[in-house]
Amino acid sequence: MLEGQVVKLDRGFPLVKTETGEELRCKHATALVKGEKVRAVIGDRVLLDVPRGHDKAIISEILPRKTEFVRKDPTERALPQVLAANFDRVIIAQPLADVNMRRLERELVLAHETGASVAVILTKADLAESDSDIERIAGEVNDLVGPDDEVLVVSAGEPGSIESVRSLVAPGTTTVLIGKSGVGKSSLVNLLVGDHVQETAEVREVDGKGRHTTVSREMIEIPGGGRVVDMPGVRGLGLWDAESGIEAAFSDIEELAEKCKFRDCHHEGEPGCAVRRAVQDGGLAQSRLDSYHALRSETAEIKERREEAERIRSRRGHPRRRG
Repeated sequence: MLEGQVVKLDRGFPLVKTETGEELRCKHATALVKGEKVRAVIGDRVLLDVPRGHDKAIISEILPRKTEFVRKDPTERALPQVLAANFDRVIIAQPLADVNMRRLERELVLAHETGASVAVILTKADLAESDSDIERIAGEVNDLVGPDDEVLVVSAGEPGSIESVRSLVAPGTTTVLIGKSGVGKSSLVNLLVGDHVQETAEVREVDGKGRHTTVSREMIEIPGGGRVVDMPGVRGLGLWDAESGIEAAFSDIEELAEKCKFRDCHHEGEPGCAVRRAVQDGGLAQSRLDSYHALRSETAEIKERREEAERIRSRRGHPRRRG
């Protein structure tokens, strides 16, 4: 039996790289996918059987994952879906000239929920109107993200900015790159590699946006660095069951809240509120606190709706007897 790692997923069969460097096309063992329908994802460590005379190896076991990137259906109609496993960092890409703060809030929660390190890359800085705009937007993003998260500005015309990103992808590590379609993820990977390894769509001159082109998930080796997985644009950014992600993304606020005078402090004007005091002292941005409140409120509403839906389903399943 061989051990390997899934290095590519496309519309065909998983490609697994063994410890000897051999790459094998594989299919899943029937016993593995029966019932729960478990599938190996990009980054998974797996055990393989290589039957004599077969054209494909068989994935017989998926080894425990140290990290998972999970997509949740915002409509709550589908089960969570694991998209990648066993990575060390999540990089969120947003176009500097068109940052979507509302989406970034959710991307930060999703990234922190994995337990990996998190960084935000502001791409296409060359499309900004001025240096002052770059500084202003980068400052607003810095206010939103956590104190431990790096924020980097990237421009194709500035090699130094590319090297700053490369330093995040250290040798022996794996980084997942996420972001909405057209934000420049594939172009960033090409710049990191120094070659055209990812297809990029034609960019519209009006707004600098491109069409989504990445349809597969593949680990790409960065010269002198680690590996990057360019994820296809993740549309669904549902927040149901996201409390742990919010706590991780806003860990500084959670820690401050432990020092509040009242255990049930809402950080909205109560006396002895350590969180409000941090805002007044300049240690915490008001915009970051606003995002925290909004996300907490949204998840509470979603939880309430889910519980009410469960009660309704329960009543329908157990009709009252008429006496």
